[in-house]
Amino acid sequence: MAIKEVKSKGKTAAPRAGGASKDEQIGFHKGALSTLAKEREEMLKILTIVEQLMQMHVAALKELGVDLERIAKQAAAKSGKSAPLEKQLR
Repeated sequence: MAIKEVKSKGKTAAPRAGGASKDEQIGFHKGALSTLAKEREEMLKILTIVEQLMQMHVAALKELGVDLERIAKQAAAKSGKSAPLEKQLR
């Protein structure tokens, strides 16, 4: 994703107590956004891997004859709302 610069109207922020200039503050915030964007990308990679692993386990359970949809429907009917899959399998 691209990082957009936001221009504010009116007065600029005064230097912080540490004496950081406006350019230093801008650099700090841009660096923080860059780091956080990379962290988000890594988190998405991890999430993708976890999702793939979960799908593999679901497929294995289906091969073993476990009907997860039926279990989920029974649990939803019993509680009135859908319970997390982890609780349904216990």
